[in-house]
Amino acid sequence: INHRLRGYDTFKGEFNEVNNGAIVSSEPGKATAYAIDRLQDRGKFFVSANDAIYDGQVIGEHTRQNDLTVNVTKTKKLSNMRSSGNDDKVKLAPPILFTLEEALEYIQNDEYVEVTPKSLRLRKIYLNENDRKRNAKEFAS
Repeated sequence: INHRLRGYDTFKGEFNEVNNGAIVSSEPGKATAYAIDRLQDRGKFFVSANDAIYDGQVIGEHTRQNDLTVNVTKTKKLSNMRSSGNDDKVKLAPPILFTLEEALEYIQNDEYVEVTPKSLRLRKIYLNENDRKRNAKEFAS
């Protein structure tokens, strides 16, 4: 049984399983529009600006097959000097929002779905990056 069953058809071969990697947060805090804007070419994001994030939270889908650890709490450096063209407007793509079923379909072997009364988040089993690297063989398949 599937929650999106469109119909039955004849067997057409095996599925091509191309899984993209995850974009994982490296720092706890609030996501900034500046950091998300600078990282948008690396993939699609599941969080928007000012969302509270924590170390090890999956915040996006990487365009490549490996996981990418990034800092989305980074803010723009402020200086006294002004120059034209430095203050570009930030244009963020809307975040991808999952339902519970979609999140359960999306996760990989090394990820959990975290359900709270106010939010639904994806996270790595090992929150610390060093622990993830140390235990990478456990989830290789």
